[in-house]
Amino acid sequence: SLEIISTAASHSNSAIRKMENLKKLLEIYEMLGEEEDIVNPSNELIKEGQILKLAARNTSAQERYLFLFNNMLLYCVPRFSLVGSKFTVRTRVGIDGMKIVETHNEEYPHTFQVSGKERTLELQASSEQDKEEWIKALQETIDAFHQRHETFRNAIAKDNDIHSEVSTAELGKRAPRWIRDNEVTMCMKCKESFNALTRRRHHCRACGHVVCWKCSDYKAQLEYDGGKLSKVCKDCYQIISGFTDSEEKKRKGILEIESAEVSGNSVVCSFLQYMEKSKPWQKAWCVIPKQDPLVLYMYGAPQDVRAQATIPLLGYIVDDMLRSADLPHSFKLTQSKSVHSFAADSEELKQKWLKIILLAVTGETPDGPSKHPATLDDDPEPKRKSEC
Repeated sequence: SLEIISTAASHSNSAIRKMENLKKLLEIYEMLGEEEDIVNPSNELIKEGQILKLAARNTSAQERYLFLFNNMLLYCVPRFSLVGSKFTVRTRVGIDGMKIVETHNEEYPHTFQVSGKERTLELQASSEQDKEEWIKALQETIDAFHQRHETFRNAIAKDNDIHSEVSTAELGKRAPRWIRDNEVTMCMKCKESFNALTRRRHHCRACGHVVCWKCSDYKAQLEYDGGKLSKVCKDCYQIISGFTDSEEKKRKGILEIESAEVSGNSVVCSFLQYMEKSKPWQKAWCVIPKQDPLVLYMYGAPQDVRAQATIPLLGYIVDDMLRSADLPHSFKLTQSKSVHSFAADSEELKQKWLKIILLAVTGETPDGPSKHPATLDDDPEPKRKSEC
């Protein structure tokens, strides 16, 4: 009976403390003009009080007010008004990465420094005892914060160890434990932060990690799920399927090859004006890569990660007859009902392109010196024919 009564009293005291803490948070919320989002059961007020701040330029002391919570320090300026909020938050300093240093100033006694990721503050307490109390409260809060996060990291590391065993021995053969959504704030593969619109949370069905859509854009057959194709992360896909990074690049769609990747190893590349059928002219970064010299890739810009379109040149008819005074350095590729018009900035650049394209449309590839990417300093002798 004593044990039950003691447990009930303990739970009751805990509930009362939580209610008192929530009530205090609401009071502070009103004091701050209802602008700071601090009313949260996970937030706990540690200490509050008036303090002086030493200005960096003239070392004058300015009256300030501090609210120390278990995860942040609110640095506030008093607001002199009869109604409404009493303080304006000047800076919110996170406990993560915060350091406390005791300083010595002959003109201003009882000083100490709070250094955080957001800002560094040099503060002056009203007395030596007040200074020691603030330093103690701040340091204990920092230590408690790191202790909590170290425990969390150890738990995650332990989970990762379990998952790594599954990854190497039983990946896809045994259902994994899923990491909870609220246990991570960023993709466990690419480390990008999650958000509600463009980067949402997904689970890898093989290892259970929380990943973004980009890192979960793979499917593999999982034995534990009856060989069903399921969404997995890139690492698990490579282990289960046996694909390497180089083979994975081959698996990519042809449009997904990065512009910088092909431009740096190309036969010819430059900006060209492009028009398809009756659509308006538009500027495009055009590339014929060495590893695929029979295909013309078109990008919006030289650093784009995906091509807008590709043209397999084999079998096309080349027509370089002048048709427009506005675009004198133009040429046209036609095949059945497919018509692609291009225009270069100069006759020299046009001839460079024609030299490579006239080979590609017949299935030939550049040989000898022409295997190197064409540049504006080359002096080629293009074949003067209009169709192949």
